[in-house]
Amino acid sequence: MRYETVFILTPVLSESQTEEAAKKYFDFIKSNGAEIVSQENWGLKKLAYPIEGKQNGFYFLVEFDASTDLIQKLEVEFTRDERILRFLTIKLDKHAIDWAVKRRDKLKIK
Repeated sequence: MRYETVFILTPVLSESQTEEAAKKYFDFIKSNGAEIVSQENWGLKKLAYPIEGKQNGFYFLVEFDASTDLIQKLEVEFTRDERILRFLTIKLDKHAIDWAVKRRDKLKIK
């Protein structure tokens, strides 16, 4: 199954801490037998509403092929990490996968 996860890291982290935290989750996904199709760093963005008193957050997106049991493990890891403000994982249907491919081609993301 193809999934897409967006997670938001707290803005109090340095650039190296942000990259380290994101790498932790990308490695977690790979180490649990999933294949990452695409990963993106969207950078520091303003939140729609304050979360834990924070107005901004570092956004990351990862698209991957995995079994359904990985999603629960990943979300438990997100919940336990105080650096994560929010996260959302969705299962992509064939139309969403086509749209994601077109979007990546347009942006030339690998």
